[in-house]
Amino acid sequence: MATTKLLLSLLLLIQLAATAFAIGVNYGTLADNLPPPAQVANFLKTQTNIDKVKIFDANPDIIKAFANTNISLTITIPNGDIPSLTKLRAARRWVVDHVKPFYPQTKINYIAMGNEVLHWGDDNLKNSLVPAMRTFHNALVREGIKDVKVSTPHSLGIMLSSEPPSQGRFRPEVIPLLTPMLQFLRQTKGPFMVNPYPYFGWSPEKENFALFKPNKGVHDQFTGKSYTNMFDGLMDAVYSAAKAVGFGDVDLVAAETGWPSSCEFPVCSVQNAVDYNGHLIKHVESGKGTPLMPNRKFDTYIFALFNENQKPGPPAEKNWGLFKPDMTPVYNAGVMRNQQGGATPGPMVTTVTQPATPAAPAGPAKPATPAGPTKPATPAKPAKPVKGGKKPKPATPAAPVAAGGGKKWCVAKPGATNQALQANIDYVCGKGIDCKPIQPGGTCFDNDVKARASYLMNAYYQANGRHDFNCDFSKTGQITSADPSHGSCKYNA
Repeated sequence: MATTKLLLSLLLLIQLAATAFAIGVNYGTLADNLPPPAQVANFLKTQTNIDKVKIFDANPDIIKAFANTNISLTITIPNGDIPSLTKLRAARRWVVDHVKPFYPQTKINYIAMGNEVLHWGDDNLKNSLVPAMRTFHNALVREGIKDVKVSTPHSLGIMLSSEPPSQGRFRPEVIPLLTPMLQFLRQTKGPFMVNPYPYFGWSPEKENFALFKPNKGVHDQFTGKSYTNMFDGLMDAVYSAAKAVGFGDVDLVAAETGWPSSCEFPVCSVQNAVDYNGHLIKHVESGKGTPLMPNRKFDTYIFALFNENQKPGPPAEKNWGLFKPDMTPVYNAGVMRNQQGGATPGPMVTTVTQPATPAAPAGPAKPATPAGPTKPATPAKPAKPVKGGKKPKPATPAAPVAAGGGKKWCVAKPGATNQALQANIDYVCGKGIDCKPIQPGGTCFDNDVKARASYLMNAYYQANGRHDFNCDFSKTGQITSADPSHGSCKYNA
């Protein structure tokens, strides 16, 4: 009996060791006060439970720093390199220059072919994506590297609908691109990477649901499943969309998710950040999965490792980090070994506390509003991401404004450049939206490009289902509940 108990205990310990952590972190470098990569790598190895890191470039100093740490590393190919990598010779050169010098000493597990290409890339970039992924995989194999998977992260702008989760579907225009991509991922056993951000679906009514705090839950009438948090809903919506096109067996990775700890609105706070990230970590590490993917554990990467003081935009942009540049925790999210002190997560919901509110089904004529998809498949091209960093994220959900009777509008975000706003105008007009109202003589003509862009951004938002992600416009749009109509210029709602 004693021997049997000992064997069972050993088996349990082995199982726990094999499944203890599935938490990674995104390591951005848009700051002038960060510690050297070698110091960062040693800190993560010796003082945290983080065992996966994703970087937004192929910085050789960072890749080298993670050698012999047993921390898995995802490196990212810049979006601008993608078209050239459809050619095998160029792909092999990239592997020789950026992968082979560090492999296998550095445990590179994924190569991200760009970042959110279907979100903002032009047609050439989008059409090059899957061929580049295939070619790069072949290049790795030809160079003798067979255990590094190639994938690409997506914003949830690829989703047509995500509520209820079982009715999650991809946008029709991206299905011709996603289908061969998912086929490739199935063939190579690579993961489908998505960036689910409940933060971008935040509203006062959904706060507890977004933060894993006790709430009445959301019921999916099509499956009978109940959801106690938005993260599960978003992941199941992606799973349902992949299953609907025949690829429900492809593994998922949450390549980015997080919550800023400070900004000009109450939604960004240390407590909200620790509630979201702390509860998320416990949830993912529990291995219980989601309602549609029970007992399924997916790698999840928190955004971000550090607060980054050189990220452009409002305060939220600089405050996504788990750690300050001196490597002290911003709060106690549960990633430190023997961590003590600092804000800790509040109560975590484990069961529905009241009868769940049914989620509205996605109707055939009008797609259901997502439960909080993140960033869209959108317009204006952002500037090329800075080396070693990442393009800025949207600042915050728009602050609630009284009036409007529950209606919402999309307008240009303060601080958006005229160049970006003009790109939005060009994009929307090219999508068949009526642009006559902003032309000279039109009811909404204005010499101010921001005013013209706001009118058309709202027209696009309203015409495409009023999803929050339809107002992203590469981080230049925001939702408001205050009617922006003025004079004879009436905004649709």
